[in-house]
Amino acid sequence: MTLYRLHHATTYDYAEPVVLGTHFLHLLPRERPGQTVREAQLDIAPSPDNRRDETDHFGNHTTTVSLTGAHKEFRVALSATIEVFQPDPPPPEATPRWEAIAAHGIIAPEVAEFCLPSGLAAPNGEIADYAAVSFLPGRSILSAVLELNQRIFTEMTYRPGVTNNCTTAVHAFNTRTGVCQDYAHFMLACLRALGLPGRYVSGYLRTTPPPGQEKRRGADQSHAWISAWMGAEIGWVDFDPTNNLLVRDEHVTLSWGRDFNDVSPLRGIIMGGGRHFLRVNVDLDPVLT
Repeated sequence: MTLYRLHHATTYDYAEPVVLGTHFLHLLPRERPGQTVREAQLDIAPSPDNRRDETDHFGNHTTTVSLTGAHKEFRVALSATIEVFQPDPPPPEATPRWEAIAAHGIIAPEVAEFCLPSGLAAPNGEIADYAAVSFLPGRSILSAVLELNQRIFTEMTYRPGVTNNCTTAVHAFNTRTGVCQDYAHFMLACLRALGLPGRYVSGYLRTTPPPGQEKRRGADQSHAWISAWMGAEIGWVDFDPTNNLLVRDEHVTLSWGRDFNDVSPLRGIIMGGGRHFLRVNVDLDPVLT
């Protein structure tokens, strides 16, 4: 078990005053098997005129705020204490054949929607052919997904600044470059090409790695990875293709959906503002006990 203290601050500086603003946030971490949120607080400045906290279709926490006073800065700061303990999955060869998962997933109401293409993680024929290399007939689901995770890590180049929030899995496959969001969308498209349930996970990666290990790609910022469904008995297992990891105690989950569009940390509409400048600071550090 690892206990983490999380700080995530997002600041927009505007060249001109914003006179009206409405913002939709996915920034409060969720509970999940292997993760307990001990406390979480979202501080917003200027103080919003209206704030509504709800739960979305996927069970994620959402916050909607409205500001009607003129302002040249908008800041949202999350502080949370989170306990993480991810149990190990069964040995790879003890997991079901992938074909059985695909056959059941599309008719299981709790996971069927994650088998289908989404705007940013839709496969094509070339992606299907790429995925099939790891999913040979009769192979166990965990063995196949682990190999796919490693192949994407090895064959893609991590390069910030060449993609954006609208980049699709097909583009990531064609260029083999991008950041964690692109790795995740590409891997999800591979799973969905075979009819396998996969969901996009947003969250955070431990800022400072354990002693003797290199710093992970995607630390010090919001991170993304995927969950693959292994059947009703095993449930969801998380994989980080950006770092070739079977997710354990270095990751904190914020929210999940079909792709990034379902879980964007912060989006909104403003009137005024002119040009804006964005600053994001993230720290996820273990609490010494």
